[in-house]
Amino acid sequence: MEEKLIRIGITQGDINGIGYEIILKTFSDPRIFEMCTPILYGSPKLAAYYNKILESSELQPAETHSVTDTQRLVSGKLNIFRCIDDSLFVEPGKQTQEGGKAAFMSLEAAVNDLQKGTIDVLLTAPINKKTIQGANFDFPGHTEYLENRFGGKSLMILLNDSLRVSLVTGHIPLSKVSESISKQLVIEKINIFNQSLIQDFAIPRPRIAVLALNPHAGDNGFIGDEEEKIITPAIIEVGKHGIQCFGPYAADGFFGARTYLQFDGVLAMYHDQGLAPFKTIADDDGVNFTAGLPILRTSPAHGTAFNIAGKNLANESSFRHALYLLCDVYRNRKNHATATANPLVKQYFDRGRDDVKLDLTKED
Repeated sequence: MEEKLIRIGITQGDINGIGYEIILKTFSDPRIFEMCTPILYGSPKLAAYYNKILESSELQPAETHSVTDTQRLVSGKLNIFRCIDDSLFVEPGKQTQEGGKAAFMSLEAAVNDLQKGTIDVLLTAPINKKTIQGANFDFPGHTEYLENRFGGKSLMILLNDSLRVSLVTGHIPLSKVSESISKQLVIEKINIFNQSLIQDFAIPRPRIAVLALNPHAGDNGFIGDEEEKIITPAIIEVGKHGIQCFGPYAADGFFGARTYLQFDGVLAMYHDQGLAPFKTIADDDGVNFTAGLPILRTSPAHGTAFNIAGKNLANESSFRHALYLLCDVYRNRKNHATATANPLVKQYFDRGRDDVKLDLTKED
C-alpha cells in the first residue's frame, strides 16, 4: 500500500517580509511534491505578486492551485487557501499593522485545521512579534501561542546537522533570567529535551550537555552560585532516572572547543547564550523545532528580514530544511508510537521456586 503524503500546513508569516519569497522558491522545485502535499494559508493574489518578483531569476515559478476547501487538496502543486482579504495592501520591507493582522489570520486558520486533522503538521513563516500582537495574540512568539492552543510544555530546539540547542528560558529580558531559573525548571526542560531526542529524532540513548549560567561555570561560587545550587543538583536528579546528562559547562569554552560535537543536544540557560553560537555555526541551514507538544511544528531559524523583502535576495535554505525536518520527525514520531505501543510486561521468575513470579512493572 502506497504511503500517504504528509499534509503540511504553511503559514504565510508577515506579508511584508520574505515569507512568500522563501515559500515560492522552495516549491519551485517540483521534486518537493514527491514528499508532501503542501497548503499555504494566505492569498493567491499575494502569491502571484511575489511570483512576479521572482520571474527575473532562473527559478521556474512555483505551480500553485487555489482551494476553497482544505479537505480537497491537489497533489503536485502548492495549494493556496485564501484566508485573508485579497485587497490587503502589501508593502515589502515595512512593518505595518495590516501585515501583522494578516499573519495572525493565516496562523489561526492553519492551527484550526491542525486541530481538526485536515493537515498533519505545521510550518510557520516568520512573523513580526510586535505587529502581530492583538486581542487574540498576546504572546512573545509562535512557541508560546501553540502551547496555549494545544497544551503541554513546549521547548524550542534550534538545530542543523551538527548541533541541537534548546533553552531553559526563552523570550524574556536578560535581567530576569537568573530569577526565572529553578531546579525544577531545569529538570523539566531536560526531560522534554530527552524525550524529544528519543521519539522525534530516533536517538535511543541521548547525551545532553547542560551549559552553566555564569562565566567559568561560576568558579566554584565565586562568580555565581546558580551552578552549585540549581543546575548541578538538577543534572544529578535526572541522572538517577537514567538520563545521560552532563555539565554544567562554561559556554565560551564549550562552543570554542567544539565540544558540542560530542553530544546529541545542548541545553542553554537563556536565549542568546544558545542561539548566538548556534546561528554562527548553522549559517543558512538552521531550523526552529517546537518540542514537547502533541503537534509538530517547525520554522526557519530567521526573521522577517524586512531589509531584503521584495528584492529577490532571500535564501530559502532554512525554510527548505524546516520542511525536510517536518517529514522526518513526523515519521520518527509515528514509528516510535508504534514501537512503544502495548509493551511486554516485564516479569522475573525466581529460579529457586518455580511458583514465584515477580512483576517488575510495579513501583517498590
